[in-house]
Amino acid sequence: MSTAELMNRGMECLLRELGIIDAEQFISVIIRERDDYTKWQREYFDKMDPKEIEAAALAFDKQNPYKGDPKSIVS
Repeated sequence: MSTAELMNRGMECLLRELGIIDAEQFISVIIRERDDYTKWQREYFDKMDPKEIEAAALAFDKQNPYKGDPKSIVS
């Protein structure tokens, strides 16, 4: 996937999930804060019990079933 395609898909997700105002706010926070996403994610998930992470992942999968080509996620 090209950078342009990735940016377009990311913006589509942000707009769909947050709406235009909150999507713009999110982008400005990301730019302004210069946070290390990997560090933030690690700190976020370290606070969660593994069973809680598993339950959230299973609930997300049930609500959002994969509709693409299964071979594309294995290769």
